[in-house]
Amino acid sequence: MTAPATGRVRRRLTVRGTVQGVGFRPHVHRLAAEYALAGFVGNTADGVLIEVEGPLPDVERFCEALAERPPPLASVTGIGHEDLPATGTGATFTIQATRHTTGRTQLPPDTATCADCLRELADPADRRHRHPFVTCTHCGPRFTIATAMPYDRAATTMARFPMCPACAREYGEPLDRRFHAQPVACPDCGPGLSLIPAEGTGARPARDADALARARALLADGRIVAVKGLGGYHLACDATDPRAVATLRARKERGRKAFAVMCADLATVEKVAHPTDAERAALTGPERPIVLLRARTPGDGLRLADGIAPGSPHLGVLLPYTPVHTLLFGLPGDPPGPRVLVMTSGNRSGEPIVTDDAQALIRLAGLADAWLTHDRAIAAPCDDSLLRVRADGTPQLLRRSRGYAPRPLTLPVPVRPALAVGGDLKNALCLGEDDQAWFGPHIGDMGDLATLDAARRAEAHLTALTGVTPRLIVADRHPGYQSTAHARRRAAETGLPVPALVQHHHAHIAAAMAEHGLDGSTPVIGVAFDGTGYGDDGTVWGGEILLADYTAYRRFAHLVPAPLPGGDAGVANPCRQALARLWAAGIDWAPGLPSVAATTDTERAVLRGQLTHGIACVPTSSMGRLFDAVASLTGACHRAGHEAEAALALESLALEARDADSGEYAFGLGPAAQADPAPVLRALLADLRRGVPAPVLAARFHRGVAGAVAGLCRRAREATGLATVALTGGVFANTLLEEDSTARLTADGFTVLRHGRVPPNDGGLALGQLMVAAHVPLIRRPVHQYTPDETE
Repeated sequence: MTAPATGRVRRRLTVRGTVQGVGFRPHVHRLAAEYALAGFVGNTADGVLIEVEGPLPDVERFCEALAERPPPLASVTGIGHEDLPATGTGATFTIQATRHTTGRTQLPPDTATCADCLRELADPADRRHRHPFVTCTHCGPRFTIATAMPYDRAATTMARFPMCPACAREYGEPLDRRFHAQPVACPDCGPGLSLIPAEGTGARPARDADALARARALLADGRIVAVKGLGGYHLACDATDPRAVATLRARKERGRKAFAVMCADLATVEKVAHPTDAERAALTGPERPIVLLRARTPGDGLRLADGIAPGSPHLGVLLPYTPVHTLLFGLPGDPPGPRVLVMTSGNRSGEPIVTDDAQALIRLAGLADAWLTHDRAIAAPCDDSLLRVRADGTPQLLRRSRGYAPRPLTLPVPVRPALAVGGDLKNALCLGEDDQAWFGPHIGDMGDLATLDAARRAEAHLTALTGVTPRLIVADRHPGYQSTAHARRRAAETGLPVPALVQHHHAHIAAAMAEHGLDGSTPVIGVAFDGTGYGDDGTVWGGEILLADYTAYRRFAHLVPAPLPGGDAGVANPCRQALARLWAAGIDWAPGLPSVAATTDTERAVLRGQLTHGIACVPTSSMGRLFDAVASLTGACHRAGHEAEAALALESLALEARDADSGEYAFGLGPAAQADPAPVLRALLADLRRGVPAPVLAARFHRGVAGAVAGLCRRAREATGLATVALTGGVFANTLLEEDSTARLTADGFTVLRHGRVPPNDGGLALGQLMVAAHVPLIRRPVHQYTPDETE
């Protein structure tokens, strides 16, 4: 459109992306004032709508600045421009009320307290001094308080707290940091804290500042306090107090599973771990995940209780991300208290995190000595995220939840409106439409009614925030999965078609492809290593080399199967898995073997009968189960109290000899494209008899697996010409294996896809399910018969 003679123009801009709840409108207002433009800005269900009017050069500069300098928490995915006739009237720029229209925008995740708010929290002269809910447009809760979109105060759990005159002035002042910050509040008008002691403790309830002081005192006294956070309750205790840690572990029935710890500040982190620069950046970022760090050895810094992470060289560490956390550690002048707290999810083992206050008093009774709670409701449960940082400085999410959900992923190909429900372990659902996919927060293991209920609530919350109405439900093909049964029930309840069922390892590979932006036009060599996945032949898969795109796959190679005695129940007994692996390889159960010593005569007799007659023995090609077996053979773990305990113990052993030995055990790679572990087991036992230390055995095994990965991928390339490899599945959360496999493949000329923003384990499964289901109409043959050189 031609500008008028005066040079005055009017332009409409439609901004899409994460642009609500991040101070976008006040930012636009300030930019308009900077360039002396008239017009308005307002939220819509599609994003943010802007109209600006003024001299053409100033309008152009405004548009450039908007694209180049968005607010810190915003993520702009697109800006549409449309020229309009200049009105020539008005000289002011205003912020309009939200427009309720059809469409979709993106809500930001919860973010850690910003530096400005922390300064106010600690400033005795500030009216928000010690206010446990200090926040602004650059920090604080978003996802966990939002109940609907567009994102305005009335659509959050802050709606029940009317703003006082002072907060209302800040909220309405465009130049204020709290302009249109929906969670804004102060001690006069916001939520309040309460301390509720457990019955029989003799303690009395407390409110606000006294509640925090009492909670700090209880923690210093070795008590366990349930602390209400952004997305649920935590159970906290002094991480340096062995009795407190042991009590929490016993009450929660935690077994040997590691606890995460929250340190008061980065200086304290340095006293308990050895963070790299990349790990410090991850710890202090706005997401504030739990970061796996190399722990300091006892006597080398601040001494934590031995029961924090038994047998592990790593420590899961996070920093305070809410004002309540900061106040728990205390401000200058407060009585000294613990500088490191265990901060573990508030639940009993196997249950979802508790969010409801009344339920917290019931479900955490017997676990907590007191509850530090508040009256701002949690709209959606959201557990802490977990990541590790690779040696090259790149992060790998192992649990994608608080700080990341519901941040969308841009998909390489469009998908129909669909809900993928994931798997039974580390469950997280994924909702998709067009070129966007939204992961819900970590739900956990689908083992009881409480978790299934949490899945329903997570689905309802995510659909309300995204505006996606699924027309298809997608699930795992395993006939016994609770998640698959849940998908069938949801389909029946909603009148949707019977769920699309996707093979487990195909979904893993598709998730890796989608994360890396592959459109699926060329297949990849997918290396899918995990613990359990339902195979096309009815056996348990988990050591797979698949040739796959989004439409189909072919099983190119796999680990030689062995019986899994007791099926899923046998997973808790690595010593039995070890003996079954030896039996399958034709190796005797010599009396001196650690796995033999870990079992009773009766147990071995029953096991031999099972193996001989095939009673309750499902064949498995699972690489995860082979790791369990080797963990027992090296003496690292014979009985597992939690999923992946044996594999983690074996990795910990191997890390001790990472740089002290370069040997490796070679798998048999026969013409049938199977990786045979029998030569590995024989070599390992020979070293064991020679007295080779267990860490060296573990390191040689890890290198052997990486060598098998490289060898099988070379064979796949020779057969097909494919040169892109996707490393996926929970086994590739193993630092040593992933880095060694990547190095060998890269040196051999392969392009390697590794997970970063999407977990390699079942927490990322739903994304792959979504991508495969999007291509269901294109499948013209059974998916397991895919051949790369076939043409449609």
